[in-house]
Amino acid sequence: MMLTLTIVAAIAVIWLAERSVEHLRLALAALCFMVAVLLFAVTDLERAIVLSAILAAAIAAASYVKYVHSGLKLTVTDLPLAFAGTVPFFIVQYPLAVAAVLAGSIVLGLAAVVAVLTMAGPPVSLELRIVLFLVALAGLVAAYRTGGGALPLQRIAAHQRCFFSTFIASLLDPHSWRAFGGLNLSDIAEDPLPLLPAVPARTLHYPDIIVIQHESIFDPRLYGLPVEPIVEAFLSPNNSLHGILNVDIFGGGSWQSEFSLLTGLSSASFGSNAYFLFKRGVGRFRNSLPNSLAALGYRTMLTSSCRRSFLNYDEFYGSIGISERIFTDDFAAPFDVDQFESTNSDALFLEAALAVHMQRMMEDGAPRFLYALTNFNHGPHNRRLAAPGQFESERAFAAASLPDPHYVEYYARLVETAVTWNRLKSELSVRFPDRPMLIVHYGDHQPVLSRRIEAKLRLGADARRQFRTFYAIETLNGADRTTTGRGPNLDIAFLGTVALQQAGLPLDEVFATRASLLNHCGDAYFASSSERKRRFHRTLVDLGLIDVAPAGRQQT
Repeated sequence: MMLTLTIVAAIAVIWLAERSVEHLRLALAALCFMVAVLLFAVTDLERAIVLSAILAAAIAAASYVKYVHSGLKLTVTDLPLAFAGTVPFFIVQYPLAVAAVLAGSIVLGLAAVVAVLTMAGPPVSLELRIVLFLVALAGLVAAYRTGGGALPLQRIAAHQRCFFSTFIASLLDPHSWRAFGGLNLSDIAEDPLPLLPAVPARTLHYPDIIVIQHESIFDPRLYGLPVEPIVEAFLSPNNSLHGILNVDIFGGGSWQSEFSLLTGLSSASFGSNAYFLFKRGVGRFRNSLPNSLAALGYRTMLTSSCRRSFLNYDEFYGSIGISERIFTDDFAAPFDVDQFESTNSDALFLEAALAVHMQRMMEDGAPRFLYALTNFNHGPHNRRLAAPGQFESERAFAAASLPDPHYVEYYARLVETAVTWNRLKSELSVRFPDRPMLIVHYGDHQPVLSRRIEAKLRLGADARRQFRTFYAIETLNGADRTTTGRGPNLDIAFLGTVALQQAGLPLDEVFATRASLLNHCGDAYFASSSERKRRFHRTLVDLGLIDVAPAGRQQT
């Protein structure tokens, strides 16, 4: 009886973890293999099955937590991220989620101890344990191969099902265990694509370029929610090119959007290394937006709302052509980094970042490129960051649109950002009337709260909706531009190229060829099946502009 109950309970755990029959065979095969392995430790089926079910529940729960906060399920290659500086950030940003994970871990640990101490059954002979292990191993390999390997599960990484089998498939995927020193570019052809001729500049006066990554900002109108004029003017300014931006991430991982914008590549193309490109990609990407601008005489600068120690930012950005890199622990007084980190306010950060930028403009007449990384609208949105009395009418407007306190807080922060930028834009225009400027705004990813919005509004299923943000390209002081109005939906890998086109700057052969891919890839770079894109990647590798060689054999 006890054995029957444990089997039924284990199957129930797997069903709850999968929520689908799609890859149930792989999940059950993995459970059987875990039982066979644990039989060498506890010797009886009852405890081996219960412990396996507990382990499967822990994996599925961890995968669900990651899915809720990032839009993607857990894979084995996520585990090293715990040592990459993101855990402390997660603890600060999501204390309730961390507390729930710790509580769940304690409960499962106690359950495992109780099972070991009280649920012993008849022992299984060593010979039979060996046979069961071999059979289970063969069954696991067969289930993995007949199910198509890891690829089918990678395609549904953003879907709310198969939490256990996704992790197991990644564990069995050989690409997960490649030597950490090299990079694996997945969408690459065998034959290179000839590069197109360079495109000459349309203007003799190169504009200053400011690119602002707005943390976790998306257009509420994407969900059918209204916005006020100040927000509309920020998300889709008059006489700007603006539209929907498709990104590869949800809930976090901003550096992946940063990588895509600056290199013109999708971080997803690098598979298990996507999270770690700022560490493993140092010195490997020799064609980037900052490098190209520096070759045109631009002074390049990064201002980040994180400290210098965060995720190897300083070294990576230096390697792709940003010569001056300023972090929150570098800003001079009156900026107070400890005070700033209590809210990550855009009013404080953008004021400090633009102050440094404007000071450099006064010191040097060369055109400048500023890349500013904000952090204000990152979740959670369950705490009020604006001072009491500020933006009360805007909060009331948001609450009338959607009576959800998290959305109200998101909208209030968005308004503060819009008001701050409106003031700084006026200051730039007044102080430097003779310097044409092009400003690019974009959202790096949606925040977790957009799931709440979908649920509250009872919107139909759309797996791509949560990967859409916004872009807006505006000009100041008579800067030249090609197009205004509602623009096409863009993939973030194309945004840097479109910015160069809008600025009227020359395109070298690589950027000219990348611009031609817009017609072939449309609004989805990584997801596009374009053979020209794959051949373009081969060209970049052959020219040494992307170095995928293992460590120790990198090109110099």
